[in-house]
Amino acid sequence: MEKSLPGKIIDRTGHSYKIKRYLRKNLGGWLIMLPGLVLFTFFVWKPLFHNIIMSFSHTTGLKINGFAGFTYYREVFNDPMFLDALLNTFKYLFWSIIIGFFIPIILGLLLSEVVHFRGLIRLGIYFPSIVSGIAVVIMWSYLFDPNPGAVLNQVLKHLGFNYSQFLSNPKLTIPLIVVTMTWRGAGATTLIYLSSLQNISTSQYEAARIDGANWFNRLRYVTLPHLKPTIRMLFILQVISVFQVFYEPLVMTDGGPNGASMSLLLLSYKYYFDSMEASKSAAVAVFLALIIIVLTLIYLRISRPKSEEKNV
Repeated sequence: MEKSLPGKIIDRTGHSYKIKRYLRKNLGGWLIMLPGLVLFTFFVWKPLFHNIIMSFSHTTGLKINGFAGFTYYREVFNDPMFLDALLNTFKYLFWSIIIGFFIPIILGLLLSEVVHFRGLIRLGIYFPSIVSGIAVVIMWSYLFDPNPGAVLNQVLKHLGFNYSQFLSNPKLTIPLIVVTMTWRGAGATTLIYLSSLQNISTSQYEAARIDGANWFNRLRYVTLPHLKPTIRMLFILQVISVFQVFYEPLVMTDGGPNGASMSLLLLSYKYYFDSMEASKSAAVAVFLALIIIVLTLIYLRISRPKSEEKNV
């Protein structure tokens, strides 16, 4: 409690006193965050607002020439390439759930049973996550090369199978890109699941065994209920990341063949760098940002502690 000078009364209810007290208490923290806030403002918020303005404007390069209203949004939404990219994005989402969502859960469950060489196995699974994303994509591009002399086609030949078109086959393009993304990202996700599994008390499994529960019932009634918050969180984060797929299709297929692997973010890139249509590029980016904001709000709502929900 602060001491007041003789004959002087300190008003502790006024806004000025509350502001001074807040600054004394939190000034150090704000000073520590200041460099990051400045960088975030200039490299995130400023480009974001400029992008929104561009999407409603006529442009020449990056120069804004005048207000255009929703003209470029209408052009984008009526563009068959945009509709294909939107559909492809949901295809990415579908295959990322089938391939990329369940594999880390299965790996986590298997690793939790490993007794010997546990650290070495974890390192091996996590290693792809620390490799440069571009390097991973280039490596898998060579593996999935449709050329008959490429690595996987030679393996298929020696096994007695026919050559595969791999990335030249529109039906295989997105699943193969998702395989590449999963190979790189599954290790880190697996370790998150493994960490959650290790927090489950062994006494619960012992009690389930005493009650006669087999492996499947222990998984259903003990393991999965404890993993549910982690699964829910990682699912939303994966959906958000899928909507931002960009460099994988850019490097592996350039959005082809015939737009079969075009994503929304890659379409925004191509509108600007291939067609020099900055306003349409900005419109796609704003549309994508709105989707990600909605998904982020859903994630925040789901991840909110129950105690906070009761207080709302």
